[in-house]
Amino acid sequence: MKRLFLFLTLLFSTISYSQIENPVTWFTSVEKISETEFILIAEAEIESGWHLYSQDVPENGPIPTTFTYKEEKFYSLTETTTEEEGHTVDDKVFGLKIKYFENSTVFKQKIKVIGTGNKVIGIVEFMACNDSQCTPPTEFELEFELPVDVIEKTTTKKIKKETIIKEEKTPNNQGLISIFLIAFISGFAALLTPCVFPMIPMTVSFFTKQSKTKASGVKNAIIYGLSIIVIYVLLGVLVSLIFGADALNALSTNVWFNIIFFVLLLIFATSFLGAFEIMLPNSWANKVDSQADKGGLIGIFFMALALAIVSFSCTGPIVGTLLVEAASGGSQIGPIVGMLGFSTAIALPFALFAAFPGWLNSLPKSGGWLNTVKVVLGFLELALAFKFLSNADLVLQLHWLEREVFIAIWIAIFGALAFYLFGKIQLPHDSPIKHISVGRLSLGLIVLSFTIYMIPGLWGAPLNLISAFPPPQNYSESPYGIGFTKVSNTTTNAEKEIPDGAHLMAPHDILAFNDYDKGLAYAKKVNKPVMIDFTGHACVNCRKMEQNVWIKPKILKMLKNDVILISLYVDDKRKLKNNEIVSSKLKPGKQLKYIGQKWSELQTIKYKTNTQPFYVLMNHNETSLNKPVAYTPNVDTYYNWLKNGIENFNK
Repeated sequence: MKRLFLFLTLLFSTISYSQIENPVTWFTSVEKISETEFILIAEAEIESGWHLYSQDVPENGPIPTTFTYKEEKFYSLTETTTEEEGHTVDDKVFGLKIKYFENSTVFKQKIKVIGTGNKVIGIVEFMACNDSQCTPPTEFELEFELPVDVIEKTTTKKIKKETIIKEEKTPNNQGLISIFLIAFISGFAALLTPCVFPMIPMTVSFFTKQSKTKASGVKNAIIYGLSIIVIYVLLGVLVSLIFGADALNALSTNVWFNIIFFVLLLIFATSFLGAFEIMLPNSWANKVDSQADKGGLIGIFFMALALAIVSFSCTGPIVGTLLVEAASGGSQIGPIVGMLGFSTAIALPFALFAAFPGWLNSLPKSGGWLNTVKVVLGFLELALAFKFLSNADLVLQLHWLEREVFIAIWIAIFGALAFYLFGKIQLPHDSPIKHISVGRLSLGLIVLSFTIYMIPGLWGAPLNLISAFPPPQNYSESPYGIGFTKVSNTTTNAEKEIPDGAHLMAPHDILAFNDYDKGLAYAKKVNKPVMIDFTGHACVNCRKMEQNVWIKPKILKMLKNDVILISLYVDDKRKLKNNEIVSSKLKPGKQLKYIGQKWSELQTIKYKTNTQPFYVLMNHNETSLNKPVAYTPNVDTYYNWLKNGIENFNK
């Protein structure tokens, strides 16, 4: 019964962790008895309707309140911690007589000072409940300062509810202007990601329908740009405040997020291909006609919202890093300024481009080039939809949409698009054509060439041009390619005997661990430095690094022979073992239940970032050998970083 209750409690806390309850507030004071004897007093103030359990509860009951004190040579505990009388009642949930406290209570601990020192650190672990819910087991640090010159109670002071994390914080004098400029540059970088750049044609198509004149186009473009800024600032800051800075990064690899947007893009693609028109009810249309300005603003705002949401899998990691860096500056408005700079850079090109869509206005309302553009967008959205579905499959490790299946789907989609551009396929809203233009023929040849380029990927070709989209090469039916077992005939020591917890990353046979402790232990055994690879199953830039940078001979040689690779997947949805589940140090009251959560928190706490990929070279004492790096597509830069870290290890 106890396990069931605790499970339901933790489940509820996980579902509603955005509204974490903190019903107990702790205060400390010290009473001096003699020159060498003191009483440590921990007072708990309990919110109305809640109760705190005693130190002594029956077996199979709730978590008891427990005090532990940091061992120091200058004092010793002379008695056990005492508590007040409290209430003993029949607990309906546990079916036992259990003692608990309401409103407030005091715990006391006698100590004897036998050396020099004036500060005692204690930790209280407790569980509080009301009639409908309980808090998970929670730890607070208590600090007691011993009086030196006076025999009286020290001033009671409130202990802040803080996580027990020992870390060195370096001063950050980054001003708000610097934050804005860095965020602004990052926004322009985000424009070049595969999730953002393809949205530009959709923007043009939208404003073609909205803008009848150039003045109207400029006005709508300005509103569109401002909408992007408002959405990113509100979405980024609010989500960060509620869930933490790593939520923006985590959301992009969330299974349900990717499935929902797969379905959404599938619907949009089907509509663009001519199966149906997405229209509001006639009654809504009449209201929009009567309030044209209002209707236009709503449409523009939701177009901006679509951009922010669909591009989130690429912009989320950048936004998450910016929020972490801005928040570390010590300014409350730092994250807001950061989001303002980022969204301004995103909005500016879109607004300028959308302000001048006049060349599209000259096209006919139906048929001709306008419908062709819609159909091409439909095919592109259909292809992009399967990227979101692939992300969900990768995170869950279902192997339903492996590399060969994904590439086959893309070959079919782009092959059909090529036939359409050549006039061999006609869709419902197409106008009859007697011949195709040179432009359409040229585009058709490009699409056909791209389709043919992808065909060898079915037999294991790396397809570097699209490495960010399909699943990695090791996530396939034949990781080494059809008809092959290895990329080379060379047998390494790693292939002869794979250590516990390791595996060989196909197709290049890089020895890799997914367990931090096992990887570090093996590195110590073979006396090699550790390279931590914070990655994700659905991480686009991670795949680009693995397929475009790691495969270079001089880098591949280092990865196979000179370092021990530990790949930590922050979106790993496998559950932790019961004895490995711990409370989050970043979000008090929340428990880390999944392997990916464990690695994500490690990265955020230790390295102050939560974006992937993120690479760290460290020695056996877990100290960095050089400055960690993120996405580094330049082969020479990445090689020099690896070489420098290995040389520092060997000194």
